[in-house]
Amino acid sequence: MGKWPDHGYRQVLLGPGGRIFEGALRRGRKAQTREMTRRLVLTAIFAAVPVVLSFVPGSIPVAGAKLLPWQHMTNAVAGVALGPWYAALAATLAAVLRNLFGVGTLLAFPGGIPGALVVGLAFARWRRSWVALLEPIGTGPVGATVGSLLIAPALMGSAIPIATLLPLFLASSIPGSILGWLVLRVLDGARVPHRTHG
Repeated sequence: MGKWPDHGYRQVLLGPGGRIFEGALRRGRKAQTREMTRRLVLTAIFAAVPVVLSFVPGSIPVAGAKLLPWQHMTNAVAGVALGPWYAALAATLAAVLRNLFGVGTLLAFPGGIPGALVVGLAFARWRRSWVALLEPIGTGPVGATVGSLLIAPALMGSAIPIATLLPLFLASSIPGSILGWLVLRVLDGARVPHRTHG
């Protein structure tokens, strides 16, 4: 934005410290822009990691799903690092890319997004890295239910019983969330700054 118009009332409203106030506003806007850029870059990285790991070491195809513990590891770290909304955005982008590259199914959407949301919301509440271990709550009961009742029958052409999908989602998300928690412990121990919110 350009300079404020130089009207006489500016000095009346802002007083003698008007220039200081304007400078603080400008610095605040620059800091917000830097923070937004950092969050978007990290979101892109967290979207790319599970896609790359879908190729090497790869996913595990079982019962119409492609299990990917790396997605849940990334959800756990992203939920803590970015908060719920950017973590969910990263999970959504990862699901889109995995489907485009043929290394995921439509179940990647309910299998990724709820877990990222749960971790992000839990971190906002408790501010501890152990919340990464809550990722299976979103992926398991929530993600498996959405996948079984909505995604599979409506978009994949065949129903997958929840009794089949729930254990598969948990088998992927439990080890993934443990890996994510371990990554966060390492980052905390090394004092690497990795949180961009709150």
